[in-house]
Amino acid sequence: MSVDLQAKIGIIGGSGLDDPDILEGRSEKYVETPYGKPSDALITGKIKNVECVLLARHGRQHNIMPSNVNYRANIWALKEEGCTHLVVTTACGSLREEIQPGDIVIIDQFIDRTTKRHQTFYDGNATSPPGVCHIPMAEPFCSKTREVILEVSKNLGVKYHTKGTVITIEGPRFSSKAESMMFRQWGADVINMTTVPEVILAKEAGLCYASIAMATDYDCWKEHEDAVCVDKVIKTMKENANKAAMILLTSVPKIAQMDWTEALANIKATVQCSVMLPKH
Repeated sequence: MSVDLQAKIGIIGGSGLDDPDILEGRSEKYVETPYGKPSDALITGKIKNVECVLLARHGRQHNIMPSNVNYRANIWALKEEGCTHLVVTTACGSLREEIQPGDIVIIDQFIDRTTKRHQTFYDGNATSPPGVCHIPMAEPFCSKTREVILEVSKNLGVKYHTKGTVITIEGPRFSSKAESMMFRQWGADVINMTTVPEVILAKEAGLCYASIAMATDYDCWKEHEDAVCVDKVIKTMKENANKAAMILLTSVPKIAQMDWTEALANIKATVQCSVMLPKH
């Protein structure tokens, strides 16, 4: 008789979306990984009786810039803690008229414009897994987890977009107007600084990964609209952070009620097929 795999949800909170109050019975734990320290303590607790682990991507003081986030340590630590899923939040700029500040986008594709980040656990170091991993990225996000979030967003009545391509830039600067216009021509819908390499590493780690992106501004492409600035981003985040929290609080129990045995086995098989081991 097969027993359904128990889901444990890792939550990575982005700018303004890392409130530990969503968890009941919280406790903190600082960990080390083969890749160094994660951004902050792992905060363990429950959402409606479902085991969860919350991690502030930029640290709880928001003192880690996007390029310096230790993405590998973050994902490794959550995997070691027993997480099967990662449901993450991220602030983003909108590159489309119809994606208005305050809207939620359940992103399904990415374009990578980062330049300085480790994108694999398989880096040849003695403490890393052996081999070289050529992980497929045609479908970067877990469609089954996305479906849950989409259904929840619809039922909650928040304004959301069923898909979107995010372009991840290195940062910490915002785009030039020429870049912003070019990214629109490339087919990107929103822009941020953190989805890559997080989504790639999550797949290498065999986790079901989905992202709730919240538009805070129109970047700088839009005529007669103030160009993006930090004050505006923070204001929109504060006004709308409760939307992301509601989606998380409602999605987590639904995810936990489902059988993930097959989905997780498929990701694990994909990873195994992607690793080229050294010849002896």
